[in-house]
Amino acid sequence: MRTGLKIAAAAVALVLGGVVLKAALAPSELLRVGAAYSAKMVCSNVFLAGRDAQAVLADDVQAPGNPVLKVMRASVDKDQQLVRAGFFGLFGKGLAVYRPGTGCAVVPDGDIARAAQYRFTSTALPLVDASQPWPVGAQPQTVAAVQALIDQDDLAGPGMRAIAVIHNGQLVAQRYGKGFDANSRLLGWSMTKTVSAALVGLQIADGKLAMNRQGLWHASGDPRAAIAVADLMAMSSGLQYNEGYGAVSDVTRMLYLEPDMAAYTASLPSVAAPGKVWNYSSGTTVLLSRLWQQAASGEPLDGLAQRSGAPSPAWLATLAVPQQRLFAPLGMNSAVMEADARGNLVGSSYMYATAQDWARFGQFLLQDGVWQNRRMLPEGFVAAMREVAPASGGQYGQGQLWRWGPDGDTPEGQNPDAPFHLPPETYWMEGHDGQSIAIVPSQKLVVVRLGLTPHDRGYLPQRMLAAIIRAVQP
Repeated sequence: MRTGLKIAAAAVALVLGGVVLKAALAPSELLRVGAAYSAKMVCSNVFLAGRDAQAVLADDVQAPGNPVLKVMRASVDKDQQLVRAGFFGLFGKGLAVYRPGTGCAVVPDGDIARAAQYRFTSTALPLVDASQPWPVGAQPQTVAAVQALIDQDDLAGPGMRAIAVIHNGQLVAQRYGKGFDANSRLLGWSMTKTVSAALVGLQIADGKLAMNRQGLWHASGDPRAAIAVADLMAMSSGLQYNEGYGAVSDVTRMLYLEPDMAAYTASLPSVAAPGKVWNYSSGTTVLLSRLWQQAASGEPLDGLAQRSGAPSPAWLATLAVPQQRLFAPLGMNSAVMEADARGNLVGSSYMYATAQDWARFGQFLLQDGVWQNRRMLPEGFVAAMREVAPASGGQYGQGQLWRWGPDGDTPEGQNPDAPFHLPPETYWMEGHDGQSIAIVPSQKLVVVRLGLTPHDRGYLPQRMLAAIIRAVQP
């Protein structure tokens, strides 16, 4: 009997040894994605948000996700500003580097020196000036009824990290989860897409880009040549793209296995005529970032190939555009949009900002792209962003924002806002794991909710929004 147990134990050890050896010699793409994701999350939260590396690994990476992530380990080299991560800390070779001004980038090809070039010296500004009233500073004009609502845990939702409510242009209520405060930079995930749309609008205002611009793919006879900027803005380009997050898909490959995210997306084939099929795609937004950066730098717009060679001064200057042209004028002093390993701003997914700075951007949209009596976006641009993308079935706008709020367990094709009787002009910025900004023009209301709330929790911020609307009405 004991001999049999010994043989069985030896067999198990041999199998496990083989698995470990295979992982060491040829880690699967899924393992590489998990390692790179772990390195990236730890890097950004340590160097941008000032959080503890092991807390980020435990709370943000391991707790909510794939079983593979639960055995990831990470190490931080603060001197070299690098983070390495891997399966049991050994396999997968996840690597991320921090660059001042542009945050952290995954380095899937291992070329740290090249990725580190994409940086700029940002203007040092205070995160919050508590002595000044909002929007310049942080001093709230607290409305007790609204504060009481967001203090209710069932309305705030599980995993809430920050809530900010703006009414009539004033901060009237705010709340923060344990370990977070008004100075905490928080990841917006896909809320970043709407910020990217505004950056496109700045180039349109400069006359360097146009919504009807075509010919972005210059190969003769390429059906993608018919794709216009407007098609990309409305998520209706017709490009093949799989946004699934459960395995290795186009989006996980782009974010964690490709040094040049824009070139990867540009290489995908066309599967439908532009404007005919709606397909939510983070790659589409990264292409928009690439296009507005090319327009700002003076590069031709008819080439989307892999970037090669050292970055030009003109290209490096585009990395500072979000801060110089958008964040600084709006007082979004905490905001950082991160770039990939080839200097494409990851406008689909990677922007960190405090809850109040996310609220400032929401207020900017509410004010039709005008800030402190200065028009920054072309007249009518925000209204066009809000118009329904025809191919989306009513759920998405023509400018990288949502006409419906988060769907939770709502059956596909049904408007999740309907049971809450929200004003029909309400529109949303939405991001992975429970990030949302609701903008209600008729009520002069902006509600920011940030957290770590996986989709399977079924949380709907619409219930909180409906209660706040009732509270602020005369």
